[in-house]
Amino acid sequence: MTAEFAAIVPAVLLVLAFGLGAIEVVVQQARLTDAAADGARSLARGDGEGVARSNIAGAVGQSMVSVSRSGDFVCVSLTQKAAGPAALTGLTVQSRVCALGDDASEEKGTGR
Repeated sequence: MTAEFAAIVPAVLLVLAFGLGAIEVVVQQARLTDAAADGARSLARGDGEGVARSNIAGAVGQSMVSVSRSGDFVCVSLTQKAAGPAALTGLTVQSRVCALGDDASEEKGTGR
């Protein structure tokens, strides 16, 4: 009985570690989505990119930020390396959120 228990414990711990790592990646994805939404709304209101990038960095730390505009929409894409045990796999977590703004705020921000 003891030998079987000693063989099963490492397998159970490994499965538990993978489960907790998956949960951590899901939480990281939710944080990136919230930060991208905040950044997109900020830019749609007419705030500068510096303000949006500062707010994003404060929420999720270091991440790659990409901003694109299409008509009335302002989109923010965030990419970050996975945290925790998933970092060993080389996974990246991404999020893209768009917010509806107006062309007037874009023109005001670019000085047209």
